[in-house]
Amino acid sequence: MFKLASKAIEIAHKHKADFGDIRIIETRRQNLSVKNSELNGLTDQTSLGYGVRVLCGGAWGFASGSQMTERAIAETTLKAIAIAKASRLLMAGPVRLAHEPAYADFWQTPFLKDPFTVSTETKLDLMFKTTDILRKNKKVRSASAEMRFVREHQWHMTTEGSRIEQVLLSSGASCTVVAVEDGDVQTRGYPCTHGGQTLAGGWEVVEAMHLPDNAERVREEAIALLSAPVCPSGLKDLIISGNQLALQIHESVGHASELDRVLGYEESYAGSSFATMEKLGKFRYGSPIVNLVADATLPGGLATAGYDDDAVKAQRWHIVKDGILSGYMTNREFCGKIGKERSWGSCRADGYSNIPITRICNLSLMPGGTPLEQLVGEVRDGIMMENNMSWSIDQKRLNFQFGCEIGWLIKNGKKTKMVKNPTYQGITPEFWGSCDAIADHSQWRLWGVANCGKGQPGQTAAMCHGSSPARFRKVKIGMHG
Repeated sequence: MFKLASKAIEIAHKHKADFGDIRIIETRRQNLSVKNSELNGLTDQTSLGYGVRVLCGGAWGFASGSQMTERAIAETTLKAIAIAKASRLLMAGPVRLAHEPAYADFWQTPFLKDPFTVSTETKLDLMFKTTDILRKNKKVRSASAEMRFVREHQWHMTTEGSRIEQVLLSSGASCTVVAVEDGDVQTRGYPCTHGGQTLAGGWEVVEAMHLPDNAERVREEAIALLSAPVCPSGLKDLIISGNQLALQIHESVGHASELDRVLGYEESYAGSSFATMEKLGKFRYGSPIVNLVADATLPGGLATAGYDDDAVKAQRWHIVKDGILSGYMTNREFCGKIGKERSWGSCRADGYSNIPITRICNLSLMPGGTPLEQLVGEVRDGIMMENNMSWSIDQKRLNFQFGCEIGWLIKNGKKTKMVKNPTYQGITPEFWGSCDAIADHSQWRLWGVANCGKGQPGQTAAMCHGSSPARFRKVKIGMHG
């Protein structure tokens, strides 16, 4: 593949491009779904193509193709150069890329068992077994299970001399039950909602979920929610479980810290950010115990790789340190805007046919030192919430509301009863500022977000958010539905 890729680099050099790269990507995706103990979907698709990016006269040009010949790659590269030259007429100012050394390297996602060697029958049997258990009650209206596997093989070559090959592998699964009674509808998902749990790794990721072993509990919780009281409203202490906290991190910190969004490049489509550049190193984002770390080296992370799509080596850095805004998600184009000579390496593209853009890296809330029992025991009047159902957040990532599948009231340090339709709302820095305890490392888990959308044209990216359950004081609690 590198022999084919070198044609694009040769032409970029010939036309005196400031920078050029080509990413050849072969992707295999397998998706399986079962609903009410019947096959609901089965796809297994492979794609192969390349994207060429050039910087000419300070302006970007990008083109892609799927004909794997030197001639086709040459034509695509010339098209990218022509687009760059045309773009110079409209650019506000020349693009300057931060320096990065050249690398010649191979990197692969660690895994124990290749999911693509596991038979379709084995996968379906596991899902049938799970949904059979979920359906064992007449109040269950729908029971489903899903699995998804992705292998992306990349060959990345740049005019600066980088020659990087990577094989990225992810595996995921979930199950969902919907219970209905007297017009009330309640849903429980496991391990989490919105596409389920996905991590970097192989079939062992799915095995570790023990879907059938959790199906009975999930079913009974959905049924119990039908007769549970509605979540009370008011200012209460809130403990958020890891799977809900993952989305809280994603929406109120991850997107808010994308530097292109901060600079206004997303404003017309997806909004901007309150976390503006003058706040870097000064602004109190949360309480002193809040440490949020971006990490492209994190084992199991969906954004974990050896290098990003700017050919920047993977790194680990703070977005929020001791409660203070300390970093951003950057690419080589924009990192100089905050005085950085080197990108933190958060530039990725969705497949071969999209230009790389700034994306959220794996972003985690670091664990605290509080045992979970103490986290609950110190609450006089509060609620614990788990698993996201809905979310809404404003254009600047400030005002938000989240709804969860299930809640448990806490009175005088004890979980007392289940409640349904719980929601909470807040303002980002006030909310993170109210965080007064984070559970210890024994409770820390990694949660995958496999379907984050961004950009025009739209792109999908995957990343993970790690957290332990955390406690927030005097949060506005309400109800949804």
